[in-house]
Amino acid sequence: MAAEPRQSPAEPPRILIVDDDPGQRSLLNSFLRSQGFETATADSGGQALELLRTERFALMISDVRMPGLSGLETLRRARRQNATLPVLLVTAFTDIRDAVAAMRDGAVNYLAKPIDLDELLASVRQAVGLAAPVPLRYDEDKTLPDWVVARSPLMQDLFRDASLIAPSETRVLITGESGTGKEVLADAIHAWSSRAAGVIIKVNCAAIPETLLESELFGHERGAFTGAHAQRIGRFEEANDGTIFLDEIAEMSPALQAKLLRVTQDGRLQRVGSNREVQTNARILAASNRNLEDEVKSGRFREDLFYRLNVVELNIPPLRERREDILPLAGRFIGEFARGRARFSETVAACLERYSWPGNVRELRNAMERAVLLSRSELILPEHLPARVRAAGEQPPPETADAERLEEIERLAILQALRQHGSNRTETAKALGISRRALLYKLQRFRKLGYQVE
Repeated sequence: MAAEPRQSPAEPPRILIVDDDPGQRSLLNSFLRSQGFETATADSGGQALELLRTERFALMISDVRMPGLSGLETLRRARRQNATLPVLLVTAFTDIRDAVAAMRDGAVNYLAKPIDLDELLASVRQAVGLAAPVPLRYDEDKTLPDWVVARSPLMQDLFRDASLIAPSETRVLITGESGTGKEVLADAIHAWSSRAAGVIIKVNCAAIPETLLESELFGHERGAFTGAHAQRIGRFEEANDGTIFLDEIAEMSPALQAKLLRVTQDGRLQRVGSNREVQTNARILAASNRNLEDEVKSGRFREDLFYRLNVVELNIPPLRERREDILPLAGRFIGEFARGRARFSETVAACLERYSWPGNVRELRNAMERAVLLSRSELILPEHLPARVRAAGEQPPPETADAERLEEIERLAILQALRQHGSNRTETAKALGISRRALLYKLQRFRKLGYQVE
């Protein structure tokens, strides 16, 4: 057995990241470095074992599914080389049983995809024997772009996470209801990335007919189909050295999903009507208002593509759950449409705050545009609002006591389930009958309210 590595207490812990997916490696590498750790990366189990023979590490983080040596076999061989090396596994929900079994072979823990950065940091710090988890550090210079309004704690946390993820090359899945601002978040990630000097190309997969979407994305050769009078460069090629934002990705057909999978794997594509491969290094940001995990289970979305796109997930809460943003957003929109020459009354403010905004930020923007057009003065009054918004202001304020009691019951149930499942988010979500994404969102909200979350 090889000698156990030793690391000077004065040195920051050094972590080996093992993953065949460049996006996942880039995310873990840039994030852990931003938190003060030293890192090295390997794109295969074999390369990882070679590094372990010659270099010292305080922790190895390995994906489970890899070609050649799997993460499980890499774990077993690494433990034979160094019996005390902590190993943290990263796994999809379909690999959970393998991951649990691997803990008998020496894994200290496993993280389910998509990775939650708070959970990752806490697990890493625990594995290397550091003090209790501390809040994530991020670059204070990454101030919000001018076009972003984020007064609520939930949105501030969301953009904090985006600032941590942006410098990496990883793919990001942005989820949330229609109209919540997924495109705005994509713009911010691009602006904070090393690709900011390049273009961000945006494609709404739901707005383009299926027969044209393949050509839109990948381009076509002259004569490839009726009407193809000249060669066309696709959006992926246009986004080379930049970012491509694929909105409403769940609307893509299975055939196109297969072609997109190839691009996410090695950046190669073929124009329609061509046998020649073209290379692109465009960073992919995808978005959906559907729950893609449910789409995978129903067979409407490829599981392998889901995990390729969902290296990290950012969920935008609906406007009704971040009411601190309503009036600042409304003020921004009024200033835009009235060129700074309008304001709204206190009664209007009450209407805006009490309305549930099922259409989210998009609906609010449309309501403010309508109000400015109908107003004959600089003051926006209730009669300038849509009837449904105006009606919300005429209702008595909602009783908060019952809502607070229900929220307290929910919080206690979630924290009890977390304790029962050893703080494992994936198993807790299953026990509660909710998605892991929903659980992480609720835990984030509890933290902002000042509650201690395990």
